[in-house]
Amino acid sequence: MWNQKESPLRIEKRFEFERYSKISKFMEKIEKLCKERNIYPNTSFGKNFVSLSIFLDNREISDKEKDFSKDIDKFYLED
Repeated sequence: MWNQKESPLRIEKRFEFERYSKISKFMEKIEKLCKERNIYPNTSFGKNFVSLSIFLDNREISDKEKDFSKDIDKFYLED
């Protein structure tokens, strides 16, 4: 589940990984999706995690942002 935060308005999620090699594959999929959807989340990562924040333009998450976050969740579940 993505968490909605205020000030600034955004949704966030942290993804945990057992191996660093899985992070690079996950990030490659996200990079492609960003270019396709023209959404570029703030990203941070470490040895065993990736954290994403998507800043919202409106007071609610749009369908575009919902679909984007659902696709990222699918990428995570594939590995």
